[in-house]
Amino acid sequence: MALIVQKFGGTSVGSTERIEQVAAKIKQFRADGHDIVVVVSAMSGETNRLLALAQQITEKPSKREMDVMVSTGEQVTIALLSMALIKQGVPAVSFTGAQIPLVTDSEFSKARILSIDESKVRAQLQAGKVVVVAGFQGVDEQGNITTLGRGGSDTTAVALAAALKADECQIYTDVDGVYTTDPRVVPQAKRLEQITFEEMLEMASLGSKILQIRAVEFAGKYNVPLRVLHSFQEGAGTLITLDDEDSMEQPVISGIAFSRDEAKLTIRGVPDTPGVAFKILGPVSAANIEIDMIVQNVAKDNTTDFTFTVNHLDYDKALEVLNSVATSIGAREVAGTTNIAKVSIVGVGMRSHAGVASCMFEALAKENINIQMISTSEIKVSVVVEEKYLELAVRALHTAFDLDAPTKKAE
Repeated sequence: MALIVQKFGGTSVGSTERIEQVAAKIKQFRADGHDIVVVVSAMSGETNRLLALAQQITEKPSKREMDVMVSTGEQVTIALLSMALIKQGVPAVSFTGAQIPLVTDSEFSKARILSIDESKVRAQLQAGKVVVVAGFQGVDEQGNITTLGRGGSDTTAVALAAALKADECQIYTDVDGVYTTDPRVVPQAKRLEQITFEEMLEMASLGSKILQIRAVEFAGKYNVPLRVLHSFQEGAGTLITLDDEDSMEQPVISGIAFSRDEAKLTIRGVPDTPGVAFKILGPVSAANIEIDMIVQNVAKDNTTDFTFTVNHLDYDKALEVLNSVATSIGAREVAGTTNIAKVSIVGVGMRSHAGVASCMFEALAKENINIQMISTSEIKVSVVVEEKYLELAVRALHTAFDLDAPTKKAE
């Protein structure tokens, strides 16, 4: 008998009708002989409704009290789903994060899991029940309710699967798997049957919104097989697992990720002296701004131009910091733009294939798309281009690396 941890997101449990549909799906899995632990999110829109209530009271609510409040969304869902299961003849019991307990640190609104006592869950499974667990939440060592940050239900599910040594962790969502890229941009995008943890981690960090990065990290660390499935459509979904080094069919490129949430800043005419990079980036990091790609060019007059990217939401703050830095180090000028996008090709097959980057650059050149910045790792190549060329770049690369699904011929 397999033990499966299933996670259903907010849209999957967005109404009582959908909750009953989820219960029917779980009932079928039980009929197939599986032990089931279910992790659920709050009903779609509920967390935003609660956040809006807090804003009506105060613009700066206590983070502790916010966690107490937003955690109630999942508490409603676990009770309703347990009721629906019992109504359909499936014994079920619900647990909040604190009842398990799932113990976290005390970093309210973005807590990290420290430990899980799975004994209560195992006891209920042995008693023949489906265990329904509130995602996104835990309790710290002082007994305070904590939350794991947006998308934290994925992490709850993976952590429970690791603690219980589950056979598989299934993430049910509104897509039927992981695609080679966003089908809304490239209609010929293909669903991947399998992808490695490494590739999924890169895809998630580079703009793919299917899974929370921390959940993928957790799954990779504890080798929990993850499967992404559609909540209300049949299909095998996409399995995320360890790299199969023996596979002869491993594609060079598994997918193309992209992000519009980028901004670029340049400080020009900086004296080229030791420690200058720290003088520029130190104050930016101290302002709690995350830096992504970096390029430095040294001119003949012993000055340097220093360019880096940040999230577009941090652009104004970073520009302010950089202007202050420019004055203190005697730089010539500061410039910036938010009209950029990042496009990345990802694949473990790059390790054993030469010429991947040149193929990427050739495909972009054919479309007259100028590359502003380049960043590489073992299994990815990222470029920054003008935002208006983003979709053209993604489509060109998708075709160049033979990722397009074959078109159906008319009969």
